[in-house]
Amino acid sequence: MAGLYCGTSGFAYASWKPDFYPPKLPAKDFLKHYATRLNAVEINYTFRLLPKAATLENWVNATPEGFLFACKAHMRITHINRLKESEFTELFFKALEPLRATRRLGPILFQLPPNLKVDLDLLTAFLGKLPTDIRTTFEFRNPTWLVDEVYRLLERHRAALCLAESDRLEVPRVITSDFVYARLRKQEYSPASRREIAEGAREQIAAGRDVFVFFKHEDTPEGALYAEELGRLT
Repeated sequence: MAGLYCGTSGFAYASWKPDFYPPKLPAKDFLKHYATRLNAVEINYTFRLLPKAATLENWVNATPEGFLFACKAHMRITHINRLKESEFTELFFKALEPLRATRRLGPILFQLPPNLKVDLDLLTAFLGKLPTDIRTTFEFRNPTWLVDEVYRLLERHRAALCLAESDRLEVPRVITSDFVYARLRKQEYSPASRREIAEGAREQIAAGRDVFVFFKHEDTPEGALYAEELGRLT
């Protein structure tokens, strides 16, 4: 059955006290508390470091069954090798095995650099090397990628076009997989816009798609509170 997975990009923010985290909650218990209110988190940590197995096991133990970790692909894959074939991609997926083995691994986010322009041959080769049992989503930050040929290619590989929304660039609402992945990065969302987000999520869930929505982390807890509200509205 399709469902909603909503949260924020990251969770380790003391600035979320006292509106989201209790005032005296120690940092080591942030994730445990987060997981009592939200059911997914986007992990930026994996963009710069390969996670240690012990770290991932601690995350699993701190969260309930069904809680998912969506991990950003390492920068060596997206920004250094720029999707070119490399043994490091395999190492990255191997590092995530503690999440995969416990069914806690959400989609992998491949966030491409803004100066990487569309290259269909490059994307075709890269998609063909990815594990078929792991969901993947691609955030294109150069507008040359936002074309039908790319959308059809993602569809063939059941990869999702990341619906990344910011004050600078808004990706078309094109669905290319059996799940939806949205990154909501604007500084503020009005009550009316949050209701629209909830309605859109309900429509996709009714169509049989899982929906992943991650709000931007801030110095304030608004993103986490928006995500919690979305869970109630959907």
